[in-house]
Amino acid sequence: MKIGIFFGGSSREREISFAGGRTVYDNLNKSLFEPVPIFIDSLNNLILLNWQFIYKGTIRDFYPTTDFIPESKSGFQMYVESLNNLSDEDLNKMISQVGKKISLNDLPNLIDFGFLCLHGNNGEDGSIQGALQWLKIPYSGSGILPSAIGMDKAVQKKLMVAGGFHSPKFEVIKKGDWINSNYKSSIFEKIKTELKLPIAIKPANQGSSVGATILKDNSIEKFSEAIDKAFFIKTISKTVWVNKTESEKVLLVKDLTDIREGVGLPLRIMNYELGIKNLVYNPENLFHELEKHFAESTDNIELQGLDSEKEVLIEGFIKGREFSCIVVQDENGKPIALPPTEIIKGQELFDYRSKYLPGLSRKVTPIQVSDDQIQNIRTECEKLFQFFNFNVYARIDGFLSDDGKIFLNDPNTTSGMLPSSFFFHQAAEIGLNPSQFLTYIIAISIKQRIGLGFESNQFNSLLNDLNSKIENQKSKIVNKIKVAVIMGGYSSERHISVESGRNIFEKLSSSTKYEPIPVFLFGNKNEHNLYVLPINMMLKDNADDIREKILHYSVHPMLNKIKDECKSITQKFAGENVQFAPKKISYNDLKGLCDVVFIALHGRPGEDGAVQNELNKIGLPYNGSGVESSQLTINKFDTLQLLKQHHLPVTEQYLLSKADWQKDENACLKTIKSKFHYPLIAKPVDDGCSSAVKKIKNDTELKAFVELIFREGDALIENDVEILHLKKNEEFPNKDVVLLEALVDKKDSTKFMEVTVGLLTHKTEDGTIMYEVFEPSEALADGDVLSLEEKFLAGQGQNITPARFSKDAKEFKIISRQVRKTIEDAAQLLKIEGYARLDAFVRIYDDLKTDTLVIEANSLPGMTPATCIYHQAAIAGYKPYDFIDKILEYAMKK
Repeated sequence: MKIGIFFGGSSREREISFAGGRTVYDNLNKSLFEPVPIFIDSLNNLILLNWQFIYKGTIRDFYPTTDFIPESKSGFQMYVESLNNLSDEDLNKMISQVGKKISLNDLPNLIDFGFLCLHGNNGEDGSIQGALQWLKIPYSGSGILPSAIGMDKAVQKKLMVAGGFHSPKFEVIKKGDWINSNYKSSIFEKIKTELKLPIAIKPANQGSSVGATILKDNSIEKFSEAIDKAFFIKTISKTVWVNKTESEKVLLVKDLTDIREGVGLPLRIMNYELGIKNLVYNPENLFHELEKHFAESTDNIELQGLDSEKEVLIEGFIKGREFSCIVVQDENGKPIALPPTEIIKGQELFDYRSKYLPGLSRKVTPIQVSDDQIQNIRTECEKLFQFFNFNVYARIDGFLSDDGKIFLNDPNTTSGMLPSSFFFHQAAEIGLNPSQFLTYIIAISIKQRIGLGFESNQFNSLLNDLNSKIENQKSKIVNKIKVAVIMGGYSSERHISVESGRNIFEKLSSSTKYEPIPVFLFGNKNEHNLYVLPINMMLKDNADDIREKILHYSVHPMLNKIKDECKSITQKFAGENVQFAPKKISYNDLKGLCDVVFIALHGRPGEDGAVQNELNKIGLPYNGSGVESSQLTINKFDTLQLLKQHHLPVTEQYLLSKADWQKDENACLKTIKSKFHYPLIAKPVDDGCSSAVKKIKNDTELKAFVELIFREGDALIENDVEILHLKKNEEFPNKDVVLLEALVDKKDSTKFMEVTVGLLTHKTEDGTIMYEVFEPSEALADGDVLSLEEKFLAGQGQNITPARFSKDAKEFKIISRQVRKTIEDAAQLLKIEGYARLDAFVRIYDDLKTDTLVIEANSLPGMTPATCIYHQAAIAGYKPYDFIDKILEYAMKK
């Protein structure tokens, strides 16, 4: 069955939609379905996307294509709407570089079913549902009317109150009334009187907490700022602009044009006194407009996003416990609420960063309240599902107040579909892995469309064929290669390791060749604890949550009740023998469980050779390099010193020990200053994922860094946190050694960039190792160094693959060949096997000569869904599954 996956779109949540579409593409059962990726750009063009681009980290990584992006000295990133006057010819040319432009009328010939991963306008509001219904194509989720209701928070509130559901007091402010009002303080006074502070302020038609604020302060200024934020309006004063440095102004413009928290683009520059209403599409142009305006005027300037809101919803703040609950329908159309998940967060607002960056929040399933209260939440969610006439599934958020009332808000007819989203997280509690849950969604969606009377014969035939194949699969015995996927660990990279492990598991579980077994590792250098995980534990929010669940394992009576209610679903789509309890194993036990191991660990253990050493003892093959190479490459100092001995260019390094610093701080500072000038780079010698990597500009920052990394205990020193501008919940490891490096700069080169380069090894017939070095990716950072967010938060960073060495094809080949040769030389010296990723800086000179300075080698690189090694492998012709298959094949042959 051809499944058209609709993703991207024009909303502010397009990056989450893009990442969700990739998750569906990967997890569809390949023996049942053929995924057809239909990317919708922000101009609402439908594009049959070439598979290579599905694995990009962000939409901006591939679209608009580099040929059409104007030069930007400030490194501004942009979406296609910023190109403004693009001709039809140029638009078609650009689309042809990433796929094929199609129309709605082409869809019946391309797909049998539409799987909707779109969010926001034109995705969740009934528009695409109506188009597919018109074309007689069945689609996932709710129909037209419930989708439209599910999109509009203001309408929802009014209907829910009329339906007898609990609701905090609320007010709706219309944009025209707000902009034209001369009495904003009166509006605030009215809100305070009727709703009381604190209050929740949010756009009526946005998700992912975009534009939302919790206002606690009795301040008209902060109230106005929050309302403006929800309407995507921002006022800039001359004082704010002129007191910033050039780089600070660039960052401000990047924040202003951010589609999630900023005004976005295109935008209008409004100056009511001067009557200015300039329309700006491009961030570079906005920068120059602000420069020009404040050079000539002292007047404030107001920016208004064109993609804005007509209404803002203001609610009284509910003090209580926040939860989210997926409601599904069984094959008879009965709604069943899955176990509600409590959201444990470090602040009042479950914001974009907390929702989508691993390790920043915790999801506890089921919510930790009495069984009666859990059941009451479920009953209320099922009641709302029926009240709005939702179909197939919905995600319903809410609060359990301190006095026991249930307040439901923001029902979503399209849930986020990232690997650890509530959508998959709660389905796992009834025993369905992501692949099985998607099969269920497709089957129930077709049945719902039949129930509505559309093309019953055609849809019946589709459903009967699918059901027949599901039954055949259950009865068929297939001998697959068993792969133990080890994830977790005990380094600061453990959360990213879980993301990598889950991704490997999911890509293998939807294949016809491999049967993955998820294994979680925790402990310390003296003791490795190994557990085979049930699927519901593997999909917990982060590594710490998984460890907690293992150590305090118990069966919640409500989970048993819900599993029983969902028995018919689980048996049909997952089979009879579903594991729900973790099982402790030893390394020796692994030998009887699997044929090969995929180590998805980062940092220690895993990249240090410790796990490889244990697997060598029992004779199990594994991915990546051996013990000796792993022990070398985990240490950034030893790695670069070896390369330096063999005359490869590297930056200057210095190891600072805790013992030396505590013995004589001043002597250490003197030594450091004799070797380096500020700014310099400080980092742990053996951690990755941007953990505690900082650009240090002075003595104060260096002391703060050293004090934090050499501290006793886990608690961070507050003053040092402020000095280093650490983000909320940012981890900072304890170490006994700090690595200091000279900042790599441009020198006299004509072009300078940071790159990351993946490679794959093959063995020739005579046993010689051959290195296939991929085309490098160019990594772009907003700040001093690439952050955790830029590496792993959906829509945050940007990697351009291949790197922009030159626009001239001949020059590009000359430069690329030199860079890849240096990477290959480094890999050979480091005795890397299997696959790896090396990070480096590249200086390109007028004569096309290059210096490639390797910074580190990752023997077990991140394998999260959109990591750049997949982009590079795609250029070499490998889909992510093919790339993983090659890694495993090499391991088994080795």
